[in-house]
Amino acid sequence: MVATTPRIFVSHLSGVAVFDPNGDQVGRVRDLVAMLRVGGRPPRVLGLVVEVVSRRRIFLPMTRVTGVESGQVITTGVVNMRRFEQRPTERLVLGEFLDRRVRLVESDEEVTVLDVAIQQLPARRDWEIDKYFVRKGRGGALRRKGETLTVEWSAVSGFSLEEHGQGAENLVATFERLRPTDVANALHHLSSKRRVEVAAALDDDRLADVLEELPEDDQVEIIGKLAEERAADVLEAMDPDDAADLLSELPEEDKERLLALMRPDDAADVRRLLSYEERTAGGLMTTEPIVLRPDATVADALARVRQADLSPALAAQVYVCRSPDETPTGKYLGTVHFQRLLRDPPFTLVSSLVDSDLVPLSPDTPLPTVTSYLAAYNMVSAPVVDESGSLLGAVTVDDVLDHLLPDDWRETDLHGEEGIGHGGR
Repeated sequence: MVATTPRIFVSHLSGVAVFDPNGDQVGRVRDLVAMLRVGGRPPRVLGLVVEVVSRRRIFLPMTRVTGVESGQVITTGVVNMRRFEQRPTERLVLGEFLDRRVRLVESDEEVTVLDVAIQQLPARRDWEIDKYFVRKGRGGALRRKGETLTVEWSAVSGFSLEEHGQGAENLVATFERLRPTDVANALHHLSSKRRVEVAAALDDDRLADVLEELPEDDQVEIIGKLAEERAADVLEAMDPDDAADLLSELPEEDKERLLALMRPDDAADVRRLLSYEERTAGGLMTTEPIVLRPDATVADALARVRQADLSPALAAQVYVCRSPDETPTGKYLGTVHFQRLLRDPPFTLVSSLVDSDLVPLSPDTPLPTVTSYLAAYNMVSAPVVDESGSLLGAVTVDDVLDHLLPDDWRETDLHGEEGIGHGGR
């Protein structure tokens, strides 16, 4: 861990207020959700259990937490108000870790866990359990006798999974080390029953990433076996274009029911994509490119490009548009490529750097023309603009490749003797 990364003891988070980006209080922290992992790796913190005004307890993913400081938690984006339901692979830190009797690895001495410290990984939004505050001797937290000490997570046994075993919990923990593509490949080769069990045990964001890499039949099977509210959560976590592709494979009645359960803003993006023909720029595009106003600076643009959850194709350029800056935007002014951002001072306005020579694609541009456009101009992403000049989205090269490769390309073993080697995180 990097020394400058703040460490937070979970007892200090209990009852802390949670605020949205506008400064309005959402609720208060009641617990943290963690997942045990194999291979001696520290438990990963998945999110917070937040009690809202109605006393309903909801789940807030750590990927939505932008700040934990000064006795408050700041979240970004819309909070999902569906009731929290603990899954078999999840552990409640306050409810299940504290007062737990465990052993020190070095001495085999029994100790009681009084508190747990969590820390954010450098340059990522992932959080892990970092240290344990324990008391030696027998008795729970209310017993005051016995030496107390803070130890590394690796100094305590009982907070990791054994490598053997066939439970979904073990497979999920093992899959955490893999890229979504590799997890999808492994899931595809499991039995139907096992595939659904393991997929259901993944958290929403992870399952969304994996579904985007699975063949359509597997996607439909898995989403159809999830509870409808859970399925809607996963669809919200998917890229809008991938969610639209999946929903287009479902019966109309099922599609409409899931869209009705999704957050209105997410459902609106997906409905818009479903209105276009599949093999057109409108049907291929994502509705979430990087959009900046003309008065944004190079520094603003680079901050957006650095966001960890952006694909390389979407991070390769920003699109400059007049307000509103969410698709469909105001008037599209042009594109600024990442290389150009690196060549100019941070205070430079992006409006002075736009490449306005390239004619954007219209939403009804057919796939062959989209492919030729990207190839001719050496682009990894292209803007899609409607008749009024508003930016609707962007077509990325990976989405084009999905439609150019054979239908069964996802079923190819990428790790055979002649395939692509394993890639680390």
